[in-house]
Amino acid sequence: MQSRYHRQSILPGFGPAAEGALARAHVMVVGAGALGCPALDLLARAGVGRLSVIDRDTVELTNLQRQTLYSQHDVGQPKAEAASARLRAVNDAIAVDAIVEDFTPYAAEPILLAHPRPSVVLDCTDNFQTRYLLNDACVKHGIPLVYGGAVGTAGMQLTIRPGLTPCLRCLYPDAPQPGVAPTCDTAGIFAPVSAIIGCTQAADAIKLLVDPGALSASMLSFDLWANRRARMDLSGAMDPKCPCCARREFAFLDASESSTECTVLCGRNAVQVPSPARGTQLNLADLATRLAPHGRFATSTTTLAGKLTDGRPLTIFADGRAIVGQTTDPATARAVYARYVGS
Repeated sequence: MQSRYHRQSILPGFGPAAEGALARAHVMVVGAGALGCPALDLLARAGVGRLSVIDRDTVELTNLQRQTLYSQHDVGQPKAEAASARLRAVNDAIAVDAIVEDFTPYAAEPILLAHPRPSVVLDCTDNFQTRYLLNDACVKHGIPLVYGGAVGTAGMQLTIRPGLTPCLRCLYPDAPQPGVAPTCDTAGIFAPVSAIIGCTQAADAIKLLVDPGALSASMLSFDLWANRRARMDLSGAMDPKCPCCARREFAFLDASESSTECTVLCGRNAVQVPSPARGTQLNLADLATRLAPHGRFATSTTTLAGKLTDGRPLTIFADGRAIVGQTTDPATARAVYARYVGS
């Protein structure tokens, strides 16, 4: 009888050695949403021996348009658990760990360095604070990081190999201010875009595991609706003054607890989410325009306040703080912030 991996094993560059490398590998995927679903599915089917699935969120009905590991029966379930159950059903020969946690500066290294240490990490997240935190952690510990991003009809992907290729901060030294960059919840997402990016992330992860020489130091970007595609050569883009990979200053990983900890507001069924960066100043008028399709809000010089279409109260302050209502769970509040404020 032919092996489950027969069609893969007869490819050039594959064979027993490559199959063994995949079987021994541990790939950690942070974010089990639109990017994580196709990436995880392909990695499980390829025979990666251990997959760790990290996500803080639960499955919502609106996820089903693009998040292909879930069905209607999974709505309300933690994404990490629902995705892991599906992956085990796809391939019962591999180990799959479900980690239902918020990937914060305090959780990052304990998660990342838990036994066994990951061979590769995939960034399938939806907010810049976590992206830069992952970049810090992987550069610090020398773990390859496969980055992907998708919003609207556009996507981008690159693979970071610490010490060999530019890191995220070489290319983009500072995270965007909150409320500036579009998010899937404010700009939408064309499902084929996230599927393509997740697939390219899986492809680069497999290359890293079986043939790192097949990788190129480049960044893929495209807009499917506008029919534009480009690959940028990054071979000379390492910044000798990069605060992360050159100076080894891990500002996002080393953030102080007081600056990043959410506060549950006693008696209010609400959580205060801190500003993601000191000195943040939001343009509340622009943010109100972006949020108009998603609720009813009023603005003043210092606040934007109102309710989302699902009735959840949301107050956003000019300094980047927010109060998210109808929850006492910090992870839920951070997820709402990431969707609608965008950092």
